[in-house]
Amino acid sequence: MRIGILLSIKVLLFNTLILAQSAPFDSLTLLYAGEERHLSNLRQLTFGGDNAEAYFSPDGKSITFQATNKQWGDSCDQIYMFQFADGDMRKGPPTRISTGLGRTTCSYFLGNEEILYASTHEGNPVCPPVPPRRSDGKYVWAIYPDFDIYIAGLDGAIRKKLTDSPGYDAEATVSPDGKNIVFTSMRSGDLELYTMDREGNDVRQITSGLGYDGGAFFSPDGKKLIFRASRPQSDVEIQEYKELLTENLVQPTHMELYVCNVDGSDLKKVTDLPNACWAPFFHPSGKKVIFSSNHTSTRGLPFNLWMVDIESGKLEQITKDGMFDAFPMFSPDGRKLIFSSNRNNKGTRDTNLFIADWKD
Repeated sequence: MRIGILLSIKVLLFNTLILAQSAPFDSLTLLYAGEERHLSNLRQLTFGGDNAEAYFSPDGKSITFQATNKQWGDSCDQIYMFQFADGDMRKGPPTRISTGLGRTTCSYFLGNEEILYASTHEGNPVCPPVPPRRSDGKYVWAIYPDFDIYIAGLDGAIRKKLTDSPGYDAEATVSPDGKNIVFTSMRSGDLELYTMDREGNDVRQITSGLGYDGGAFFSPDGKKLIFRASRPQSDVEIQEYKELLTENLVQPTHMELYVCNVDGSDLKKVTDLPNACWAPFFHPSGKKVIFSSNHTSTRGLPFNLWMVDIESGKLEQITKDGMFDAFPMFSPDGRKLIFSSNRNNKGTRDTNLFIADWKD
């Protein structure tokens, strides 16, 4: 996740002068030969535009995701639902869940019949602008203050608004039992994690350290959270972070993964790597985490999927793309992995969704 990450990644990708090298790509299997042993039967689900943050329904039959696709009439990211087992998005667009107004992000199923997502449409019905290239060269993400979290039915009708506080509220995901929601909010003046029940009540602050906390997901047993965080340490880093935050911006070039209990206790740093670690999701065992990182890169690219053992910190590389793989999620039964990738885009700027059988 989230907050316009994919659009920002596009800027990074195509302003990079030196592209990373990758293993040989097999256009028939869509895999990098001999390098992606955990994946098989890889299938491409989308074929154009920017497609990201695809997450399974609890019954494993559908996905919800965000996309900007001019052929579907999008001016900026909107939320879609797709029944991937018997559908083909080459034959027509999936079902749009969001209103088509404003910018949306961070969708997630709340049961099989409702979808959470964040939208700016009440603050302004037009797409908010992306941050212009800065004179200081800082690579930043926008934290749009009009984002609030909504529940919609599969017909797209908004059923409930869950947040209504000033500033950014987004990045919501749901516990396995469907009773609790974790999200990121600026309501304290910093970007912290909060939980609430499915009605938007019983709001509790989970994190309190200075820095951006976001992209949280529940463990398979619902007892823990995995999330990404920046933790500015020096006076210069702290001042820079606070100044950007007044502009509704964050700089995501150095983030690590943390795990904690759902109430915020027993906080543990999971990674300690250069550059950025983000988009984490628990392995079905609950003992490992799959995530995206560019920690082996020198010019920002590539981003690949990695797995880390929470206790030992042992790393394993999962994908071997030369550009960008991110937003991994395991299916509820643990048999499939869905993710976004620049692979097989025929030299375009497209980022598409891919689904594979997972092999431990």
